Amino acid sequence: MSKQNNLVDAIQKLIHAVLKALGQDTTKKRTWHQHVVPYEDFWAVRREGNKRITSKHRKQSTAINKAKVMAKRYNADVIIHRESGGIRDRISYKED
Repeated sequence: MSKQNNLVDAIQKLIHAVLKALGQDTTKKRTWHQHVVPYEDFWAVRREGNKRITSKHRKQSTAINKAKVMAKRYNADVIIHRESGGIRDRISYKED
């Protein structure tokens, strides 16, 4: 079992070294920032980095309220997008 653990550790170190050499940060944590984005004919809340949506709403204001609840819970930001996709506003709920 000890040899297997050593092999796993060595492989993990090798992967981290390769990713670092390629310029990718392996220590970067995932954020809880909530994006309010246009989705089909609706508005959606999507966690930063996710492809899937968290929730779908008819009104942008409803989506913003949902995103605010999530952001407050995780001390994150709400990023509100325009229909064109550009960023309209950013609200921070980070505790310093």
